[in-house]
Amino acid sequence: MAKLTYSAITSLDGYVADADGSFDWSAPDDEVHRFVNELERPIGTHLYGRRLYDVMVFWESDEAVAGQPQAMRDYARIWRAAEKIVYSTTLHAPASERTRIERAFDPAAVAQLKASAERDLAVGGAELAAQALRAGLVDEVQLLLSPVIVGGGARALPDGVRLGLELLGERRFANGVVYLRYRTTE
Repeated sequence: MAKLTYSAITSLDGYVADADGSFDWSAPDDEVHRFVNELERPIGTHLYGRRLYDVMVFWESDEAVAGQPQAMRDYARIWRAAEKIVYSTTLHAPASERTRIERAFDPAAVAQLKASAERDLAVGGAELAAQALRAGLVDEVQLLLSPVIVGGGARALPDGVRLGLELLGERRFANGVVYLRYRTTE
């Protein structure tokens, strides 16, 4: 059975975007980007909410990453190779290859996908991840804590969810980012 991982780059106070919707403070440097690439390599399918998908589709274009550092070009190749499922009631057609649209998040369908997948899955977007966490589908939570406090915005982790976690790994980066990897225990 494949595992489902929720990964997020967050502020120290737990937000993926600030009160204005900006996440420019979260851009990884080269060292962190290479690390993220290694986290993403085993992912066979990404589950996205519409807003995060609209941000991530940037990686579909060769022109977007032309002239960028090697870590960014590598990430684009990794992202393009993975399957993507976008949960949206308004998106009519995907803007990337290997992408399908689902109108609603169905925990039973995701559980079945986990059971049949040959490669791991990742859920992206705080709202979609909240649904997966509430349904007990998330096997790991991986957070990259950025050395910034933004004071409000979109929370990385949902209110009203209580889970036991076991620390599996941690890493500190030269730019002050700290990586934490947890397995859910409940």
